[in-house]
Amino acid sequence: MKKKNNKVIFSTTLILFSVLFVGYTVKKLFTDNVPVVEAKTITVYKSQTCGCCGVYITYLRNRGFNVNVETMDDMDAIKKKYDIPEDKQSCHTSIIDDYVVEGHVPLEAINKMLDEKPTINGIALPDMPAGSPGMPGNKQGLFTIYSLDETQNNPVFTKL
Repeated sequence: MKKKNNKVIFSTTLILFSVLFVGYTVKKLFTDNVPVVEAKTITVYKSQTCGCCGVYITYLRNRGFNVNVETMDDMDAIKKKYDIPEDKQSCHTSIIDDYVVEGHVPLEAINKMLDEKPTINGIALPDMPAGSPGMPGNKQGLFTIYSLDETQNNPVFTKL
C-alpha cells in the first residue's frame, strides 16, 4: 500500500512540474524577444474605417505603451499638420515625445528613434506593407523606415 501511495505522489509531482515547466517555456517563448517600452504615451490618429489601425494600437499596448486614440474624419489634415510627404504616408499617424511615427512602424525603429533622439521630425513606413505590425500576411524582405525631416529628402532611418 505504501509503495502504491509513493508512486501516486511521485507521478502527481512529476506531472505538476511538467505542467509548470511547459507553462514557463511557453510564456518565455512568447514574451522574451518582445521589446517593451517604459509606459510611454503615444497618440494615434486614425480614420473610423481603418481596421488595421486597431490591430496596430493593440500591438503598441501589448508592448507597454499608453495609447491615446483620436478617430478623425479628415486624415489628410493630420498629414498636412505634421508635414508628411505623400510618398511617405500610410493609414495612421502617431505622435510620441514630439516625434511623428507614420504608419505600421515596428517597435524596434520607434525605440531606436527614442533612444538616439535624432534631429528629425519623425519616421515613416510608407503604405501598409504585409507582415508589418498590424498588417496581415508575411513579411517580404526588409522594411525601409524613412526619416521625416525639414528638407523633405527623407533619408533611410533604418531597415528591419
